[in-house]
Amino acid sequence: MSSPQDNPRNSPLISAAALRDLLDQQTGPRVTVLDVRYRLGGPAGPDEHAAGHVPGAAYVDLDRDLAAPPATSPDGGGRHPLPEAADFEAAMRRLGVDDDRPVVVYDDWSGLAAGRAWWLLRHHGHRDVRVLDGGWAAWLRAGGPVETTDTVDTAPVEPTPGGFTASPGEMPVVPLGSVLDVDVLVDARAPERYRGEVEPMDPVAGHVPGAVNVPTGANLSDDGTFRDADALRETYASVGAVPGADVAAYCGSGVTACHDVLAMEVAGVRAALYVGSWSEWSADPDRPVERG
Repeated sequence: MSSPQDNPRNSPLISAAALRDLLDQQTGPRVTVLDVRYRLGGPAGPDEHAAGHVPGAAYVDLDRDLAAPPATSPDGGGRHPLPEAADFEAAMRRLGVDDDRPVVVYDDWSGLAAGRAWWLLRHHGHRDVRVLDGGWAAWLRAGGPVETTDTVDTAPVEPTPGGFTASPGEMPVVPLGSVLDVDVLVDARAPERYRGEVEPMDPVAGHVPGAVNVPTGANLSDDGTFRDADALRETYASVGAVPGADVAAYCGSGVTACHDVLAMEVAGVRAALYVGSWSEWSADPDRPVERG
């Protein structure tokens, strides 16, 4: 696969301090900030957003805006299929995204949901999308201002509609029929799920034959920010994911694998995404499974 596309800011990440500077310099809508707070079994994202968010940030609903409805057939795309391009375009326009204005996305889930938003925007052709490194916690640690919309005196964030044009195909994907052909297939799930010791979501435990495990936690430092490029490069090189290699990543449903894709982008490795991931693969009992 090719090397990472040029990014106008040279990184898919932005620090809280840099985002503060960017917002402080604004005299108009120079950057669009999207709040993608979402956690399985965690607090409701809209409530968290209303209680406090980066000023001007619009709330993104992962299930509604960043995925199509779950597929029920064994080869239908899994729990979080890609949204139709027209639907994604409409959602991003509603949230104020423009083609020529930088976008910063953040969450409070270690970058797992924000990574999906980053990947989808890049996949659909936006050239300047970055993830807030360390997310909401990093913003608060940096003393970033907090805007609330949870009282009768404050209105919800309603951005001016944007003019984003979705042109899918800018980030590589691996279809179901080609998964076993990938040279380095990275499983982003927790080690116990990869080994098949537990499976809380899907009908079969285990992993795609030949896959190697780099759980998303391996991408982060103790403070929740991404490890530096050299450290990430070493981690992924240890499983064969190096620049120029044929690399893809998957997870349970195609959301958290974007975190590994993002980490590899930081490390200079272009990786494809297997969108259907384990939720699609395990839906057919005839597909091979490895454990251990």
